[in-house]
Amino acid sequence: MLDIVTYGNPVLTEKAKEVAEFGSSLEKTIEEMHLAMRRDRGIGLAAPQVAIGLRLFIVELDNEPLRVFINPRITAMSQETSEYEEGCLSFPGLYFNVVRPSAVEIEAQDIRGQFFKLKADGLLARVIQHEYDHLEGVLFIDRISPLKRRRALAHYQKLLNM
Repeated sequence: MLDIVTYGNPVLTEKAKEVAEFGSSLEKTIEEMHLAMRRDRGIGLAAPQVAIGLRLFIVELDNEPLRVFINPRITAMSQETSEYEEGCLSFPGLYFNVVRPSAVEIEAQDIRGQFFKLKADGLLARVIQHEYDHLEGVLFIDRISPLKRRRALAHYQKLLNM
């Protein structure tokens, strides 16, 4: 089973590479990511979070089927923003309010390589943006003020040393 990497692992701050090959190996990776996400009670997981530097993430909200986004591109974001408390499986125990656009449009490929477009708002839009950031090497703590980020990292270090 795949392990989720935590802050400090360099793969989390690197830009992920395009997925070039679709097939059983990719399907197995997605299945293992799904198991790891469920094990750690997440609602989204990007491949870099399991030390795989590919442009791939999954989202599973309550009572909805698993969504797979391969080689995604956010094509539009709303002007309207919202603030919401976010956590991250790569920062266990750390939660902060993050301001993001309220809605997004995204283009991606599915598990078979077929292209699709999706308009999302609310929690789905937020999770898509959070996971997309991972593909760009951006962490949710990069979306908060420098002062809050310093405090967050100090708090995170304390959590690790407990």
